[in-house]
Amino acid sequence: MMSFNNLSAPVSDAKPTLRMNPKKFVLWLLMVSIVMLFAALTSAYIVRKGDGNWLLFDLPNVFYYSTGVLLLSSVTIQLSYFFAKKDELEKLKLFIIISAILGISFLFMQVQGWKELVQNKVFLVGNPSGSFVYIITGVHGAHLITGVVFIIIMLVAAFRYKVHSKSLLKIEMCATYWHFLDLLWVYLFCFILFV
Repeated sequence: MMSFNNLSAPVSDAKPTLRMNPKKFVLWLLMVSIVMLFAALTSAYIVRKGDGNWLLFDLPNVFYYSTGVLLLSSVTIQLSYFFAKKDELEKLKLFIIISAILGISFLFMQVQGWKELVQNKVFLVGNPSGSFVYIITGVHGAHLITGVVFIIIMLVAAFRYKVHSKSLLKIEMCATYWHFLDLLWVYLFCFILFV
């Protein structure tokens, strides 16, 4: 005879569903779309370079320095996240401010690099090699502006005490996006430099 004693037992074989915060999901979708955009640009660069009539020129030295500045900003934004986790709010604010200053400095250095390109007779309109450099660095710069805005929003939130160990989502997303933009720049810089 069959026993019915186990009918009231809870089902424990149910597998947990994978969940992601909707805001994080949107951020990851944004980053994937940015990767696709730059994959298209770098592919077009390779194809057009293969057609010939390609002007060779040295990248301005300021692009090397700006790369260092951006990498340093990745360290400072990560430190701000670290201090938020430890509720060291004054250090959090300081490192968010430093990150914003470094991000703005990077953008300023990019503009200086463009000015140096113009002085070296490399223009946006003309030979496609120069056009690609302006477009790739300019589109990245536009995305970096959004990152700086995100950092400034985090700074305002930090001063309102809305970023702390029990409220880390936004600073985590900000740091993730900023690291992504930094790694993207390193890839783009190396691509332009060596391809």
